[in-house]
Amino acid sequence: MTDVRDLGTRRELFVDTFLIDRLNGAYLRLHEPVPGGVAIALDQPWEGPANGPVSVFRHEGRYLLYYRAMTLEPEDESGVLCVAISEDGITWNKPALGLVARAGRHDTNIVADATGNPLMVVPWLDTRPGVPTNERIKAIASEPLSGEKHTAFADPAGPKRLVFWASADGFRFHKVDPQPEMVSHLRNCFDGGNTLFWSEAEQAYVLYYRWYDGEWGQGYRSVARTTSKDLLHWSQSIPMGYGDTPREQFYTNNTTPYFRAPHIYVAPAARFMEGRRVVTDAQVEAIGLQRAHGHFYGNDCSDGALLTSRAGSTTYDRTFMEALIRPGPGASNWVSRTNYPFTGILPCGAGQMMLFVARHYMQPSWHVERLLLRLDGFASVTGPWAGGEMLTKPITFGGDVLTLNYRTSAAGSVRVELQTPEGLPLPGYTLGDCPEIIGDEIERSVAWRRTADVSALAGHPVRLRFVLKDTDLFALRFNDTQEDSR
Repeated sequence: MTDVRDLGTRRELFVDTFLIDRLNGAYLRLHEPVPGGVAIALDQPWEGPANGPVSVFRHEGRYLLYYRAMTLEPEDESGVLCVAISEDGITWNKPALGLVARAGRHDTNIVADATGNPLMVVPWLDTRPGVPTNERIKAIASEPLSGEKHTAFADPAGPKRLVFWASADGFRFHKVDPQPEMVSHLRNCFDGGNTLFWSEAEQAYVLYYRWYDGEWGQGYRSVARTTSKDLLHWSQSIPMGYGDTPREQFYTNNTTPYFRAPHIYVAPAARFMEGRRVVTDAQVEAIGLQRAHGHFYGNDCSDGALLTSRAGSTTYDRTFMEALIRPGPGASNWVSRTNYPFTGILPCGAGQMMLFVARHYMQPSWHVERLLLRLDGFASVTGPWAGGEMLTKPITFGGDVLTLNYRTSAAGSVRVELQTPEGLPLPGYTLGDCPEIIGDEIERSVAWRRTADVSALAGHPVRLRFVLKDTDLFALRFNDTQEDSR
């Protein structure tokens, strides 16, 4: 039998069509995150309207949020890296690190190297087992092989290499020794939006980075991928594909493994609509949109799109062409290079996860907004009030209980049937044997009239038939309850 999906005990989300064979009346639905409040705003003299998003992650019991602080002073062409910290992801403060002096102040939150020089790097958390404590937090930056200066406003032509840094606390960094030899010859390589992580699914480091696909002015800001087993030696870079969907420009990709299903990589990418002007001259003046080094930021607009991929794949799934993060009301978010997400999607509280987005680029009101989603809740298979069905491809699984992340209305319900690969209902697991499942739960076990135990079917190809009425189905998983209890 071909095209049998082996799930094991992995959680599967409906961010793509990996599991889906047929939909009848049901449909795939993208869910937009809801506002969770302002995380940080401009309140320090070394910050400016050109501040930008970098990354956020949790380490040793607290969250670290990194952002570029950049004023409009003539000599400030690249900005410096700043950090905010939080215990709960809601209330943030800018620690007085005392590493770099700015504007006559020594209590800045500017990150530095071992000699006190400010840095502009991209930090990330190295989760590979066995990494020394003082190198658990790493960072990357790029430099042209030509020796030319690479700034936020000038990208030298030619190949560039990555420079690797490491830190024990996330505040003071030292260069990794020996330095990995990661060089790219792709056009516009490493010009922002570079994401690096250790993949448990691939047992390798995976790097996604920006490049320009095509001739200048006629191509697309795009993404390439490369991997390494040891961080020192890297595979040949491969440009990511996008299936048969229309090409769009992605300024940053923000690709990371989803923490509840790390074989699925989620990328809330910054989608750049070059030349699509929304704001009028009067609005530009009213919101205080600034110019920097001759650049005007009122001629374009941006939002956040959801790209996904799977471990080992060189293709992004564009299941949803609609925006994940919309600009929202007001002219301030309808300018160039705003609404760019940070790299990092993190759990917060019961049943929720959070991500962050930079708003009001090149304006005095620049700030970082916290956004909230249900766990696994990027997308769902949705059945309307009139009802709908989903039939999966043939699958095999491990474990002994099927669990669902779902929500219904008071009038809605879910029922599940297990079938042979040919579509015949399995005795004891038919639709008629499954009572209606009603409610709103992150992990609900499916029980048929006689049993919830499906271990007798483990390892054998089956199909799942879902009947959905006014319901969102976000994820499923076959749990091994005996292993979980040990």
